[in-house]
Amino acid sequence: MMEVYKSPTCGCCGAWVDHMKDNGYQVVVHEQQNLQSIKEKAGILPGQGSCHTAFIGDYVIEGHVPASDVDRLLAERPDAKGLTVPGMPVGSPGMEMGDRKDAYDVLLFDEDGTQVFSHHPGN
Repeated sequence: MMEVYKSPTCGCCGAWVDHMKDNGYQVVVHEQQNLQSIKEKAGILPGQGSCHTAFIGDYVIEGHVPASDVDRLLAERPDAKGLTVPGMPVGSPGMEMGDRKDAYDVLLFDEDGTQVFSHHPGN
């Protein structure tokens, strides 16, 4: 079960939730205006954040992380806090804009910093 915290007015967050559901995840959505306390509790550092924060098992999923990367995280179970896609890159799940895809990295993070977990090329 994945729990997602998002703003009630964020359309791209809703599209990401749909992406996760379409990929077999059971999702419970919690809508609230101020997500800063959730992000602090999750250990999201400045510059790592995005528009929504999710929790699954012992992991945090921040932003527009593709379901395939969440699948891999749960299969490999690395010693980390979770995954983040900082910002809102065009072409990531929930941020589709026609055929345009910007390159972006999914970062594995913990209290010591980040490392690239996967790279998604642009076009």
